[in-house]
Amino acid sequence: MRKFLVVLDETRECLNAMRFAAMRASHSGGGVIILSVIPPEEYQHWIGVAELMRQEARERIEAHFEVFAKWMRDRQGVDPELIIREGEPATEILAVIQEDPQIGILVLGAGSDKSGPGPLVSQLTRSAGNMPCPMTIVPGDMSKERLESIT
Repeated sequence: MRKFLVVLDETRECLNAMRFAAMRASHSGGGVIILSVIPPEEYQHWIGVAELMRQEARERIEAHFEVFAKWMRDRQGVDPELIIREGEPATEILAVIQEDPQIGILVLGAGSDKSGPGPLVSQLTRSAGNMPCPMTIVPGDMSKERLESIT
């Protein structure tokens, strides 16, 4: 089964990437992997605080995942898988793709404000020629209706 890897983060455009991945998976008989990356902690010397912050981040990620997963199951008939990693987002995305040969497409949401598509999209598109799979970049301002019509 071909899987769509989509990144769950705090950005607004993440929603359209989730929708696109779920709809494409539903229409093509594929699966969805939702990856969320907890960035490295700046204050490693505060071990107890860092561990509490890490646990709170995991709980927040799991709560967001459940919202998306329910929509995917109920509306698209897709049961997504959650992967939580710690580290630099681009590095962890590439590692997950390398580890799972069934991942066929990376789906990212692009920001639509003046600052550009976002740091993750900018970083990964610079190395797009060396990616182990194709990448789909979904505009953050694209309407739900338009997403439905193209998937």
